[in-house]
Amino acid sequence: MTDKIRKATHKGALDINRIKIQCYVLEDGTRVLSQRGVINALGMSHGSLKNVGGGGARLAAFFGGEWLKPFISNKIVPLLIQPYKFITNTGAEAFAYDATILVDICDAIMEARRNIAFSNYQNKIADRCEILLCGFAKIGIIALVDEATGYQEVRDKLALQKILDKYLLKDYAKWAKRFPDEFYELMFSLKGWQWQGMIIKRPGVVGKYTNDLVYERLAPGILGELKRLNPPDERGQRKSKHHQWLTQDIGHPALQQHIHTLTAFMRASSNWDQFYRMVDRAFTKFGDTIPMRFSDDE
Repeated sequence: MTDKIRKATHKGALDINRIKIQCYVLEDGTRVLSQRGVINALGMSHGSLKNVGGGGARLAAFFGGEWLKPFISNKIVPLLIQPYKFITNTGAEAFAYDATILVDICDAIMEARRNIAFSNYQNKIADRCEILLCGFAKIGIIALVDEATGYQEVRDKLALQKILDKYLLKDYAKWAKRFPDEFYELMFSLKGWQWQGMIIKRPGVVGKYTNDLVYERLAPGILGELKRLNPPDERGQRKSKHHQWLTQDIGHPALQQHIHTLTAFMRASSNWDQFYRMVDRAFTKFGDTIPMRFSDDE
């Protein structure tokens, strides 16, 4: 479809009447469904048409058959033969289709079944298409009502609030050491700074790096809410450390695991740029944040 291999910025899974399909949003905003997810959603056997080749060819062979031509757009089969190749959030190459293609496929199968006799295998796929179309219809009408009433924005805020409630406290807790010395020692080493231990005040930009590497990637909306809960005073100082607002059951374990992974990346990197590229591949930022004062935010 295109020579450029795009990256996925968001990943999720659709649950259509208990049929799960992995989905992504690419860096240009294209919504796609994974190739494997589409094959599984249609109930197609991975062993069928194995003489044809990969998943795209297998789908194209099925939907490009003469029996289906009167009912399916001639634009769909080429799209099945040449799916999007993209880079997942883990850095792996994968294949996917434009999210709308599944609706077109299901419509074509249902129209064909109304007009011609189906084999048992074709009926199995048609049954799955019927389930999917019912699910799409329900989701579509709910989305339309949400958009028409303005509830879509409220719904998104409620979903975000549920995440924040799991990660953040209503008031900050007693201080306890959360960032190991090694985290900063390795940061200094990769930046080429002289390490003099934790008793020496760190450069203000370290707070910016901590926000970037940790809080912007820990969970959606975390950094923005921390800034609201824990604002700087007129001297630019905060009354507590950001990590003091994290919950014991969700927030702190997530922070500990994240720091552990970052530290491993630092050990494996020969310079800061290499380390940062690894972080970007492994942990996508959850949206941009407002520029902050470079104070001690860790």
